[in-house]
Amino acid sequence: MVFSNNFFILSFLPLFFLAYYLAPYKHRNLIALMASIFFYAWGAPKFIFVLLISLFFDFYLVKQINETQGKASKRALSVSVFLNIGLLAYFKYANFFIENTNGILHNFGIKEVDWTAVALPIGISFITFHKLTYAIDAYRRVHKPLDKFSDYMLYIIMFPHQIAGPIVRFNEIADQIENRDNAYTIDFRLEGMFRFVKGLSKKVLIANPLGNAANSVFALHITDMSTATAWIGILAYTFQIYFDFSGYSDMAIGLAKMMGFTFPENFNFPYISKNITEFWRRWHITLGRFMKDYLYIPLGGNKVSKSRLLLNLWIVFLISGLWHGASWTFIVWGAYHGLLLILDRLFLIKLTDKLFSVLKVVLTFFLVCIGWVFFRAADVNFAFQYIHKLFSFSKATPVQPSFDLRFWTMFIIASLLSFYPMLRVNLKNRELQWEKLFLITRGTILLLLLIICISDINASDFNPFIYFRF
Repeated sequence: MVFSNNFFILSFLPLFFLAYYLAPYKHRNLIALMASIFFYAWGAPKFIFVLLISLFFDFYLVKQINETQGKASKRALSVSVFLNIGLLAYFKYANFFIENTNGILHNFGIKEVDWTAVALPIGISFITFHKLTYAIDAYRRVHKPLDKFSDYMLYIIMFPHQIAGPIVRFNEIADQIENRDNAYTIDFRLEGMFRFVKGLSKKVLIANPLGNAANSVFALHITDMSTATAWIGILAYTFQIYFDFSGYSDMAIGLAKMMGFTFPENFNFPYISKNITEFWRRWHITLGRFMKDYLYIPLGGNKVSKSRLLLNLWIVFLISGLWHGASWTFIVWGAYHGLLLILDRLFLIKLTDKLFSVLKVVLTFFLVCIGWVFFRAADVNFAFQYIHKLFSFSKATPVQPSFDLRFWTMFIIASLLSFYPMLRVNLKNRELQWEKLFLITRGTILLLLLIICISDINASDFNPFIYFRF
């Protein structure tokens, strides 16, 4: 089940919030948990029992981490990390490992390994990250673990962040799970509703038509693609992945607010970044913080030699690329961004420091677009051919896809929404005034957007979530 689904919007949500708001306060966590289990089981019924059993073992392992000291605590943490990373490695990377092993064996004329492909449980990467933060935060004594198993399950599989984040660290939400009385104001709920509709609109009205166009371009044979079409395809995908993923994050944050929770922000206009280092402070913010606090700093952080620091940075982004998917394209994408971050540290930021801000933004946006080619391409060979096509000045062929008025309209809107903070207009105060003075107008507009989104979902069979498979 995804958020941009009419069953979710018109059936699941109304029934859930009706039960949630009518229930006594002490039962609301239980209702949220039951809804989250149903939400997961709807999309992955075969894996729900594997998930629940792993949660049971993790809960008591973390209790042991908290109740012991020294080597005993570290041993329990090691077991927890090993189990969770092991499950992630098996379900997400076993097929990739066997496929590559068989490729090597085939080249040497050796019999290939017989293997039954492993199905990928939905949301396993984000669920694993939440389980790891819970165990590591308990070991570091950042926050006392939860007393109730049901509360722990709710933290891990709460349906707003279950499939694609944002990654909510345990210490950020622990107190809210146990007590969020002060978050049940009508303003808080309305703000959550507005945020949900905003995210839904970004996903359905902007990301979907751009994604449809990007798919039509990437489906072409490389010899049939003109340079202009290649640029349209990658720019469409560049905006699609931003509005798709940030739209999902907006919906997750909005749903959480309606339940009384505050989730961390996940995006902050990444395409206005002046360098790749800044881009990663603005893009998928919760993943960046996770990688920094639970991988980069344990590797030594900034307290090592410069060469080791740069190597650690590259390792982190190689792992980040592999986390996104079991494919060489994602590994190359991670290595590419790791290399750019190293170049930033060495000389690139200093080299571009005297350029106009607009030029720095254009350069960074260009580098990000090139990276997205690897992220989107089916294989590394096609990615390099596509990048070559971007600069080959190839002419159009008869098989070029056509782009309708809706695509160009959404393309322009996506561009404006991505870069409007560069206009240097102080919109913050105006937005506050808008909320105070025009709440009814704002609500009416969002209601209309919701109706349009529902109609669009009904009329279209193209409604994927890019990060759903991660």
